[in-house]
Amino acid sequence: MTWAKKSLGQHFLHSVEYARAVADAIGDETRHVVEVGPGRGMLTQFLVGRFDPLLLIEKDSVLAASISERWGAEPGVIVCEADFLSFDLAAFWGDRSYSIVGNFPYNISSQIVFRMLDHREHVPELVGMFQFEMARRIVAAPGSKDYGIISVMTAVAYEGKLLFKVPPGAFTPKPRVNSAVIRLRRKASFALPCEYRSLQIVVRSAFGQRRKMLRNSLKGLLPDKTLQSDALFQRRPEELTITEFVDLALQYESVRHP
Repeated sequence: MTWAKKSLGQHFLHSVEYARAVADAIGDETRHVVEVGPGRGMLTQFLVGRFDPLLLIEKDSVLAASISERWGAEPGVIVCEADFLSFDLAAFWGDRSYSIVGNFPYNISSQIVFRMLDHREHVPELVGMFQFEMARRIVAAPGSKDYGIISVMTAVAYEGKLLFKVPPGAFTPKPRVNSAVIRLRRKASFALPCEYRSLQIVVRSAFGQRRKMLRNSLKGLLPDKTLQSDALFQRRPEELTITEFVDLALQYESVRHP
C-alpha cells in the first residue's frame, strides 16, 4: 500500500459511497474529463468507461505507475505523471471542452480553482473535494464572512453549490478538518465588459485590506476625487456584489486608459 505524502497534501478517499457521489455529481456538460490527483483510484473507478478521453494527472510517480498499470490500457484513459498546476492543458485539449474533477490536495486546492478560471472558456464544470472552510469560501455570497477574492473571481463565470460535507473518517489518513464537495457550473453568459486582469487587480486590492473602506484600499487605483465623492467607497469589500466589482474595474480601466 502506498503511504500518503504530507508534502503533497495527500488524504486518500477510501469511502466507496462518497466516491460514487462525487462521480454522480458530474453533469452532462461534456464527455471529456480530467481528474486531478487520482491517488489510489477510489474515484477513478467510477469515471473509467464513462468519459472519453479521461485524463488522469498524478504528480506522485509511484501512484501514477499504479494507476497506469490498472487502467492505462482501458479505451479512452490517458495517465500523465505531472503537476496539474503546470500541465499544458491547452496543448492537450486544444479547442475541446472538459470538466475538472478530483479529491483535491488541500495545499493546492485554491490554485486549482484559479487554474480553472484561467481556462474558463473550455471548462464548463468543476466537481471537487475541498477542505470545508475552503469550499465555503469558494461559493460564498456577498455579505458573508467567507466572501473574498476567490468567491468573487469564481462567481464572475460560475454558479457554485456546496453539495455535501464529508467527515474525516472517509479518508486515509484522517484530516483534522471536515471536507466538502462543491460543484461549479459555468454561467450561460460569462463574458465581461472589462478586462479580466483589471477585475483581478481591483478585487485583490479591495480584499487585501478587507477591514478598511474601499476609499482606503483602492487608493492608487482610482483618483482621490472619485474615492471621496461616491458613497460606494465608504463600504467594505465583502458588502459589494459581483456587478459592483465589475463596475469598479471599468472605472479603473477608464483611468488607466482615458
